Amino acid sequence: MSESTEAAARSVAERFERLYGAAPDGVWAAPGRVNLIGEHTDYNDGFVMPFALPHAAVAAVARRDDGVLRLHSADVDDPVAELTVDTLTPGTDQRWTAYPAGVVWALREAGHAVTGADVHLASTVPAGAGLSSSAALEVVVALALNDLFGLGLRGWQLARLCQRAENVYVGAPVGIMDQTASACCEEGHALFLDTRDLSQRQIPFDLAAEGMRLLVVDTRVEHSHSEGEYGKRRAGCEKGAALLGVDALRDVPYAELEAALARLGDEEVRRLVRHVITEDERVERVVALLEAGDARAIGPVLAEGHASLRDDFRVSCPELDLVVDTALGAGALGARMTGGGFGGSAVVLAEEADVPTITKAVEEAFAAAGLRAPRTFEAVPSAGARRLR
Repeated sequence: MSESTEAAARSVAERFERLYGAAPDGVWAAPGRVNLIGEHTDYNDGFVMPFALPHAAVAAVARRDDGVLRLHSADVDDPVAELTVDTLTPGTDQRWTAYPAGVVWALREAGHAVTGADVHLASTVPAGAGLSSSAALEVVVALALNDLFGLGLRGWQLARLCQRAENVYVGAPVGIMDQTASACCEEGHALFLDTRDLSQRQIPFDLAAEGMRLLVVDTRVEHSHSEGEYGKRRAGCEKGAALLGVDALRDVPYAELEAALARLGDEEVRRLVRHVITEDERVERVVALLEAGDARAIGPVLAEGHASLRDDFRVSCPELDLVVDTALGAGALGARMTGGGFGGSAVVLAEEADVPTITKAVEEAFAAAGLRAPRTFEAVPSAGARRLR
């Protein structure tokens, strides 16, 4: 355990004891994620390629057997919330507590006898930055309850239940990628995930060994998946699949893209379909390049992905475009928005020697545009959800 992780575990355990008057039964962590490539493909049964960040939600948790669920976050200026597990109902909670409470609801709905818990959370995953802060919150609670109640669920099963919590209890129509990344990623690897059957392949991803870096640039423009634009695009993808007579857009072969598009009269649906089918192909291209040891060659593929998200899926925003255009103009190997869009973060692939120049160029571009300074940090492929103590 790193010094920073150990410090976080100690801090949440100490705060838990002050809040609840007893030591926790354990401390767990679940990371946020960056998606290298494969955006808006997960709810189309397609391919994604995320990796875990060092930034994580950390939870100190104790089991209860009296039906009471007590929740507290170091990141929210609220007192301890006390709920009753028997009365948890989807759609009734608009606060942050809906995420951990939704996990308890999903576990119980699936037949698992979770009888309550005391929970104290703290997170270093930037909220609203497209780095899956909500999935980290869900997964860390799910993992803790899995351990404390001896449920015997595997990472992908916990991810499924966390997705259900967010879809049904919170009301956000997210796909399965974020929760699976948080639960299943491994240090030093990107996760090649087939979202249809949840089959996984860990792809070695050590840019530092090859003299490169992957930067995350948080535009500080917050987004919300539960608002209407995300849902509209998901519905448009489902409409496209129905018009093409397939279960999901994943089932349309890339080689048949033009023929498929020719069958669609609705221009908006055509754009959505084109993005999803070409993005799945981009994920497979990146996997092949990384496995061939040619990481530098993924740069142009990342830039292609951004153009598709900007022009076809239309989920970028001026700030994300400014990051990508400025970084590429300053010598980056590749760049694209990451996450659901409408704000959040971009990723920038660069030679190590070019990082200061690119970072400065982006900061100056934001200042010239009168925008708040972006937050930039290196993305290092890190461990997935785990028990810390």
